[in-house]
Amino acid sequence: MAETSTLANSATLISIDVQQGLDDPSCGHRNNPEMEANALRLLAAWRGSGRPVITVKHNSVSSTSTLRPGQKGNDLKLGFTPLDGEPLIEKSVNSAFIGTDLEQRLRAAGSTQLVFFGLTSDQCVSTTARMAANLGFETFVVADACAAFEQTAPNGELVPAETIHLAHMTTLNTEFGQVLNVDDVLARLA
Repeated sequence: MAETSTLANSATLISIDVQQGLDDPSCGHRNNPEMEANALRLLAAWRGSGRPVITVKHNSVSSTSTLRPGQKGNDLKLGFTPLDGEPLIEKSVNSAFIGTDLEQRLRAAGSTQLVFFGLTSDQCVSTTARMAANLGFETFVVADACAAFEQTAPNGELVPAETIHLAHMTTLNTEFGQVLNVDDVLARLA
């Protein structure tokens, strides 16, 4: 994929599932403890540039999920609530494009470049970014504004959160778009 030096004024920043329930100890160890601070810095600069922002929130249908509606964990983390005029997309599956009007909103706004951050690197961020690329959008993922949790492999081995995060950022960058850091994105806002 050709590298873009700047981001268009119509480029859309999409925040994925930055919700309180993902702070629950049951989620396990997470990489990138600076994720929220990095994401808030990105969000502030993006809003300052006048470019559009869309927030995505996961409404889990699992009875045991910390992200199910009506639970405190379903709420967005402090600083990640949409501002007036910024849409909130609510989903119940991994991709923010399934069962929502996200694609229609982006097409209507003429946004062809999408920049993703949030939780988690390997699940909803990765799934949505991959689908965005498949739908023909120029796709960017902000690695230091994403995080993953450790997981148990099928063989019972514990896979560290950083390994999961790195593997997903690598495959996204190889096949689906560009993986950048916050500073890279801010430089492209100029």
